[in-house]
Amino acid sequence: MKVSKEYKSKLSEAVRNERIKLALERAIASYRENVEKALAKHPHTKKLAEEVRKIKEHSIGRMEELVKQAMDAIEDNRGQVYLARTGEEALKIFAELVGTGKTVVKSKSLTCEEIGVREFLEARGNRVYETDLGELIVQLLNIKPTHIMNPAVHIPKEDVAELLRQVTGEEVKPEIEHEVSVVRRWLRNKFVEADVGISGANVVAANTGSLIIIENEGNARLSTGFPPIHIALVGMEKVVPTFQDAMKVAEVAWRYATGPTPAYISIVSSPSKTADIEKTVTYGVHGPKEFHVIFLDNGRSEAAKHPVFKEALYCLRCGGCLYECPVFAVTAGNFGDKYFGGIGAVWTAIVSGKIYSNLEGLAKAAMIGYTCLTCGKCKVK
Repeated sequence: MKVSKEYKSKLSEAVRNERIKLALERAIASYRENVEKALAKHPHTKKLAEEVRKIKEHSIGRMEELVKQAMDAIEDNRGQVYLARTGEEALKIFAELVGTGKTVVKSKSLTCEEIGVREFLEARGNRVYETDLGELIVQLLNIKPTHIMNPAVHIPKEDVAELLRQVTGEEVKPEIEHEVSVVRRWLRNKFVEADVGISGANVVAANTGSLIIIENEGNARLSTGFPPIHIALVGMEKVVPTFQDAMKVAEVAWRYATGPTPAYISIVSSPSKTADIEKTVTYGVHGPKEFHVIFLDNGRSEAAKHPVFKEALYCLRCGGCLYECPVFAVTAGNFGDKYFGGIGAVWTAIVSGKIYSNLEGLAKAAMIGYTCLTCGKCKVK
């Protein structure tokens, strides 16, 4: 079968690639050290994670209801909302909102990866810039991401320096701090000139319509704050009942994603606004004049009703399980499709269409599933 041959070929190539192993060894060691320190400093995290599990179970059981509540709240906040049942429906909405010939800045969003938002907008004549450093590296190399939180984790700093030399024309040292400063300068005008900013969201509070966006680089703040139009694509499973619930989810997600407290936690509920003149609320100040939120189903509502598949919707997308996976340690994101690792098998089946009837999607999911060692290390923490 074609899917099987392609998948096996990519895995074999990855296993033989010493540079992938080098980069992953560095990343895994750093991740484990950071998270262990953070859990020791914040010992309440494990109990909080148990509470968040219950919040997610409850939320997935009421997913359609909570999404409707969130949509109503966003509309009350002067945002515009859409519910896309398929990836194709979501892309049509993007086409209408963005148009052609625009400059677009995009922060990291696995849900956008799921349906190919950047590639779709580029094909329509738009200039789309990934602004997360890892996503930018992946975009410039024209390769697929290999981790849900750290998409370029398999690229060593030496290769990044060579890439940036080619893109910017500058002499770039293979030193991470210098590489970051080069990207900062190169991207700065893109934020200022952008017509549209695109983001995802880590979690959404249904009662307030607030999107919580966790990041470290500051690129999401610039992508959602500079352009006149902000479009967020959010999976339906991200919605929880209250703002307090959302912050609990956010804390557990960032603790297991990066360890230390993130540099930025943005709360976006509406277009920018002011009431400084005569206490009259006016929209469109220094931030976006338009705020659009697209909630994406794409198999989620079907999975929520399934006794086994629904557990995948509890995932916070922290990516911690991948750093514990012995298969990922030697193959990176080649162990998966748009979603990686053992849980990637389930998510691939969910978003490929009808869980029981999309044969190509099930074939991809099966290959990922058969690669899993079922060692259970991903479930330990």
